[in-house]
Amino acid sequence: MTKRDYYEILGVSKDAAVDVIKKTYRKLAMKYHPDRATAEKRKESEEKFKEISEAYAVLSDQTKRAQYDRFGHAGINNQYSSEDIFRGADFSGVGDLGGIFEDLFSGFGFSGGRQSRRGGPSRGADLEYELQISFEEAAKGIERTIAIKRGDPCPTCKGNGAHPGTKRITCPACKGSGQVGQSAGFFTIARTCDSCRGEGEIITNPCQKCRGSGKVQVERKINIKIPAGVDNGSHLRVRGEGEAGAKGGPRGELYILIRLKPHKLFERHGNDVICKVPLSFVQAAMGTEIEVPGIYEEKIKMKIPAGTQSEKVFRISGKGFSDIRGYSKGDQYIRIHVTVPTNLSSEQKKLLLEFSRISGENSKNESITEKIKKAFK
Repeated sequence: MTKRDYYEILGVSKDAAVDVIKKTYRKLAMKYHPDRATAEKRKESEEKFKEISEAYAVLSDQTKRAQYDRFGHAGINNQYSSEDIFRGADFSGVGDLGGIFEDLFSGFGFSGGRQSRRGGPSRGADLEYELQISFEEAAKGIERTIAIKRGDPCPTCKGNGAHPGTKRITCPACKGSGQVGQSAGFFTIARTCDSCRGEGEIITNPCQKCRGSGKVQVERKINIKIPAGVDNGSHLRVRGEGEAGAKGGPRGELYILIRLKPHKLFERHGNDVICKVPLSFVQAAMGTEIEVPGIYEEKIKMKIPAGTQSEKVFRISGKGFSDIRGYSKGDQYIRIHVTVPTNLSSEQKKLLLEFSRISGENSKNESITEKIKKAFK
């Protein structure tokens, strides 16, 4: 989406003085303060508030404004990161907006002067396991026991990471906030603390079992149910079987990625299945009763009417895959393929020629073009 012109956003002229820009921004900031918006309008106000604040941060800075006036948005985007755009901007005197800036611009690495402690409970990572099953297993549903490797809380330190009998201590570099930075006008330009990696705490005597991570790799066997009707590429979620969370946080999820083995006879199209069945010329011409393979039973009997043409498709209702949501079943389709005999004996050739003669065909002399013309008369 194309960005709007900064001057247009603030509603000021291109030669407006900094004092005018600041005064205009102050009015707009109070007008679009998200805390003043209704619940329905809050998202809209937040976006507007971000837009006018970015415009002010650029136009109130002499260097950034000159760059913008010369090259437009490209001059800003190519030279400044999101954090740099706001660096050094003077938001003092705008009003009590510290909390809202902290909430809205936390993604840029800013805080509004209030410190929040990091390193609390956090959810564990999700895991994915690829499971290959047969065509029939996908149709009928199965139970499988799988073995996964995942991080579990260390039994020695109970997930704390510190050697038993010792404790984590508050990080002296960030005083437990998880962030360090420098003040720049209204903002504090913050970054993750290198000493504690944002945890707010450090371990001086790490657990020997997990080396301070609080987790150890274990292999766990899990019994899972694969419902009837799953398709290739389906993801099944097993709640609470992912990686352990940090500091008592909940486990992540385990996702089972289904891979179906190709079948020699069947193709799947949605919940329907198709198989090709060969018939001899005589069977197709005279009609017959045949047995075809099914995905639920070994054989299904069906009647083939006389005069069946090659590529004719027959439907067997309710013999396809179950809908995974349990609504209904698909159908099984039988596509007939009439085989042409090869390596005919002399007797077979005589019989076919006699059949051709009785049928009024001139197999030797009549051209394909003439036969097509006759077919469309």
